[in-house]
Amino acid sequence: MKYQYSLFLALLLISCNSGPAEKVLSGEALGTSYHIIYFSEKVFPLEQDLDSLFETINQSMSTYRENSDISRINRGDSLVQVDSMFQQVFSMSQKVYAESRGYFDPTVGDLVNMYGFGPEEGLTRIDSSTVDSLMMFVGFENIEITEDGRVRKTSPEVYLDFNAIAKGYAVDVLGYYFDQKGVENYLIELGGELLARGENLSKQAPWTVGIDDPLQEEGNRTLRAAVALKNRAMATSGNYRKNRTDSITGQKYVHTINPLTGYPEKSNLLSATVLAENCALADAYATAIMAMGLKDSKVMLEKLNTVDALLLFSTPTGEIREFSTKGFEKVRVEL
Repeated sequence: MKYQYSLFLALLLISCNSGPAEKVLSGEALGTSYHIIYFSEKVFPLEQDLDSLFETINQSMSTYRENSDISRINRGDSLVQVDSMFQQVFSMSQKVYAESRGYFDPTVGDLVNMYGFGPEEGLTRIDSSTVDSLMMFVGFENIEITEDGRVRKTSPEVYLDFNAIAKGYAVDVLGYYFDQKGVENYLIELGGELLARGENLSKQAPWTVGIDDPLQEEGNRTLRAAVALKNRAMATSGNYRKNRTDSITGQKYVHTINPLTGYPEKSNLLSATVLAENCALADAYATAIMAMGLKDSKVMLEKLNTVDALLLFSTPTGEIREFSTKGFEKVRVEL
């Protein structure tokens, strides 16, 4: 599950110095909330523009919208010509699919729905034969985009789901919007995904963001770590909050589905916080890591020069331990 960060470790201060004024905006979009802080001397129709961007993203990639491009494609409509946003997300998904050796796979959508974590109601009873039948259509190599922008699938049953990368991509789209407006200092948060540019001019310091403690009590937010973000994105995926209980067997299923087995991943890995060049990739890698588990994730992270991470995991005695890359430790700050 993607969860909310504490955006700041102290109260926001309005700078008394001359220069770009601090502006704050928040709202609801893509089934979650967003918060934006930016510095600009310009005035532009921000809310109206953002609503338009969110609408475009939803129409392209939301499986929760029946008439979206991706929903039409999942129903077998081969005439849909996808837009540039769809193609960019598809391309980045291919990248992470390859680098994670298939642990990040947007064709896992039917399994996500079966377990009750997608737009469709989950099955009451899940058995191995049902999983096996759906696994026949899982594999990102089973789908491609043609030169004329149409999606070609090896079988009509292949179900595409970008929910593990689209929210991060939406953050990047907002960032590009601000870049085009000449805004050089901003922090964007959408459903826990973050993108920082420049610095917090109110404090003349990098943007400081916190990472939640997975053992925090409901209604009592505590932090495990904090980082200083500058011109980088951050996303977190975790297994400790969102789960579904089988009404017959009583078995609990966590929401990270292993695309290689078809079953929810059972591991001691509690959360993965990823820093990357853009939020879409951070989002996708965080999801891949939760499916891969601790050992394989370490191997992948060693090969990724532009990606850093903090992985929280539990010991057999219930203690919380962590693994972090050297790059993560360089931007870590004291709480």
